Amino acid sequence: MPRPMFKSAAAVAAVFVACLATCSRASRAGGFYEDFDVIWDEEHVRVTDDGGRRQVVTLTLDNASGSGFQSKDQFLFGEFAMEMKLVPGDSAGTVATFYLTSEGDAHDEIDFEFLGNVSGEPYVMHTNVFVQGTGNREQEFYLWFDPTADFHNYTVLWNPNNIIWTVDGVPVRVFKNHESSGVPYLGGQAMRVHASLWNGESWATQGGRVKTNWSDAPFVASYGSYAYAATACVAGDGASSGCPPNAAPGDAGSWMDRQLGPDDERAIAWARENYMIYDYCNDPWRFPQGRPAECNLDRHG
Repeated sequence: MPRPMFKSAAAVAAVFVACLATCSRASRAGGFYEDFDVIWDEEHVRVTDDGGRRQVVTLTLDNASGSGFQSKDQFLFGEFAMEMKLVPGDSAGTVATFYLTSEGDAHDEIDFEFLGNVSGEPYVMHTNVFVQGTGNREQEFYLWFDPTADFHNYTVLWNPNNIIWTVDGVPVRVFKNHESSGVPYLGGQAMRVHASLWNGESWATQGGRVKTNWSDAPFVASYGSYAYAATACVAGDGASSGCPPNAAPGDAGSWMDRQLGPDDERAIAWARENYMIYDYCNDPWRFPQGRPAECNLDRHG
């Protein structure tokens, strides 16, 4: 499938990939176990060295258990990136995730979820936002590449202005801060970075019509370089708490101020036109009373 022809997006992607290889763990020399805790079935989580280029974390799902990990730190705003290589072959029913979430019933959450497929069918990239415990803000896309053949970068930028989802440096979705118009926004709850691989056969593939084929188990998703230590504000009272220097509002290029530019707007329009398969803003069955308020304020939903 063709890649978008946006020079600025390609340049951002190239710089970002180079950075991931050299600085993704700059602040924590110990690597994965310095940044993350395994929170779901340690026997299904394996950390290896990919020829000295990166640590690779593999999560395994079988009919006994899935697996997952979360960041030791909690964050209040940041730019968070993860390299992922998804479950190959017949992955129907499986869900591989990279997301941020706070704790409690009235939690905030920002999701990348990858819904497995029947062999030969495309993966579905499912994105969502929960604000104070309420979600129902899904947008879904196909991808313009095979996400099982190699690692690709998936990034969440979360700042006081907006949340931007990008794939290999190409923006695909934005959720803007419309609190001034009465729309709740994520800004009061610290969140951890999470990743998991689990069985979502009740809904993940063709609305749950296609179930997990356990004869193909174990299913494996791989996580490579990750980046957030230098681009996120650590919440809490510890010595490492606070924001890095490049988070200062008003600084040139600060991610804390970043919003969509003209090329970003065109990239999102390209993704919506060519690869979007579901948008909650255009679902009258779920919202018979009318479109959610933010959909009428922001053409991107």
